Amino acid sequence: MEFWAKIDHVHLTVKENRWHKYFYVFCRVSLAIGFFIAGMVKIMGERFASGLSDVHPMGSYLEALHHTGYYYTFIGVAQVLAALLILYHRTVLIGALLYFSIIVNIWILSWAVRFDGSLMSSTLMVLANLYLICWNYDRLKYLFLPPKITVLDLTKKQNKNKFPLKFFSAVLLAIVLVFVITINVFEIRPRNTIEQCKMQFENTAFEDEGFEFCECVHSKGDPLNSCLDAFEVAVK
Repeated sequence: MEFWAKIDHVHLTVKENRWHKYFYVFCRVSLAIGFFIAGMVKIMGERFASGLSDVHPMGSYLEALHHTGYYYTFIGVAQVLAALLILYHRTVLIGALLYFSIIVNIWILSWAVRFDGSLMSSTLMVLANLYLICWNYDRLKYLFLPPKITVLDLTKKQNKNKFPLKFFSAVLLAIVLVFVITINVFEIRPRNTIEQCKMQFENTAFEDEGFEFCECVHSKGDPLNSCLDAFEVAVK
């Protein structure tokens, strides 16, 4: 149990630091706002990201989802519920777990269709959600660990006001890495409009093939993978 005692000690040290508390509150509020707005759009019966074309990879998915009736409303209710739960101390853990199940799905979907609108934001939301879950480790651990009391060494007083420079440096580094990876991970993307799609190919060696890819996605409405395969064949 020495390992878990160390984990408990680190966890307690973090929770007692006021700068971590500020960051914890920031994560809770920002995540709640994001899901509350998105959920209310669905509850009100409006199509999310209505500016996307129906033949856009993400747009076609959202259009189909919009026509699923009460399932679409159910997703909105779940998002609003998760947003409200993470705002209250007693329910923050169950809210974070509910939130996590939804945001991971959005994150994977965004990367699967290369959707510019949420490639970076969904990744950061997953990381922020994980921080909330880790913060509530003292509640969550009893689901997985034996119900034994861990003896903590609290003889050394912790500086509750000390700024955790290493932690926030890691947070900043994570944001930069997410940004850099998001920008560079895909050579081509469908973008949100055909004009934006064509801009990435202008004045390149594969301008004609790139324009055809954009037409394939935005005008013909073919599946993204089919358009990508056709592009790869054309440039060989």
